[in-house]
Amino acid sequence: MTSWLIHGGRIIDPCRGIDRTGSLMVSDGRISWVGSEDDAERIAQSADCSVLSANGLVICSGFIDLHCHLREPGFEEKETIASGTKAAARGGFTTVCCMPNTDPPIDSPATIDFIRARAKKEGAVRVLPITCISRGRQGKELAPMGELASAGAIGFSDDGSPMLDPELMRRALELSRKLNLPIIDHCEDTVLTSGGVMNEGLISCALGLPGMPAIAEDKIVARDIKLAEETKGWIHIAHVSTTGSVELVRQAKKKGVHVTAEVTPHHLTLTEEKVKECGAMAKVNPPLRTDKDVQALIRGLKDGTIDIIATDHAPHTRANKEGEITGAAFGISNFETALGSLMRLVHDGQITLSALIAALTSEPAKMLRGKHGKLGTLAPGAEADIVILDPEKEWLVDTDKFASRGRNTPLAGNVLKGKVMATFCGGRLVYKDELIRVEETIHR
Repeated sequence: MTSWLIHGGRIIDPCRGIDRTGSLMVSDGRISWVGSEDDAERIAQSADCSVLSANGLVICSGFIDLHCHLREPGFEEKETIASGTKAAARGGFTTVCCMPNTDPPIDSPATIDFIRARAKKEGAVRVLPITCISRGRQGKELAPMGELASAGAIGFSDDGSPMLDPELMRRALELSRKLNLPIIDHCEDTVLTSGGVMNEGLISCALGLPGMPAIAEDKIVARDIKLAEETKGWIHIAHVSTTGSVELVRQAKKKGVHVTAEVTPHHLTLTEEKVKECGAMAKVNPPLRTDKDVQALIRGLKDGTIDIIATDHAPHTRANKEGEITGAAFGISNFETALGSLMRLVHDGQITLSALIAALTSEPAKMLRGKHGKLGTLAPGAEADIVILDPEKEWLVDTDKFASRGRNTPLAGNVLKGKVMATFCGGRLVYKDELIRVEETIHR
């Protein structure tokens, strides 16, 4: 395996409170040295290595996505593990956790084995499976959670469908406490959202479209938190989108409830106004909400109420998104635009670059509890999962150039500021922008 010297960049490692110019060495798939640029040449002379200059760029740990859809098995026309992980690498993600709404659903050790084998053979980055709460995602009986945990599940979810049965959720949370793994719920009262295609409000009324009210999310978040408090289980709230949900999580954390939460790039940066402009391309579940909700989400991320950013990468075919919005699928293809869209928050002064990187690296790594290597840090001895990014690089979102099979994004044709320039996973260079070049190879 090639050894690498990455030198001259701004190293940001929130896990260790580091933000300074420096260099690092990668050997045998791990970070072997981190230090000053002055010492880099001396360190490099001790080993054969390829050299990559990061002058003017940021070096951080590889991003960890705890919520994505790779579609395989069963929906390979939308995405495959190969295409999805290639897209993830372009977006700076080195660990992705795939949701179980596949065909068959991920509710057996055999399906876990299939995903792991396919990822090992064809994946560009690390793939960790999230498995079903209920058998077949039918919401009627629990999946064999103990067996699934032993086989490698990192959490349990029926994502794409909420867990509506409170007794089944209670039992799942009791098991989550014993297994020390999260129950990840898509919080939606489907009676309240039936037929809805966007946020319920003035814009849905003006467009004559059926709405999905915020209370439909808040109601299930409140129920889940209450059940987690009773059982001492671990509830993780997926894709939080409302002001009410943020406040419910905030108060629950103050009471000591074991609750964590995630927010997506689109819910942090887009509002329901985007539906007027982009139609079905902006149709997502939960829906894009109001500016008031967006500001509440940003505050929640800044004060630690919301723990992490997760993409909810949801690729679809062109046919899935064509035609009237009422018949189109929910979802946005997010891997390749995540950083660029999120950097707007940094450039606008709403969050710091270090805080953004923490929400993509060290914070999600905490949820994996060190069970899959030393992730989310650039500390010596850690997995050499590394992202080199240019926070000032402007680029056009051209979906024809996506690695993902899903070209469904409301950002098509937009210019974003902030781009991943190179990605290493386990010491392998899995993505390199054409502007990045390997300068030389040093031989002893």
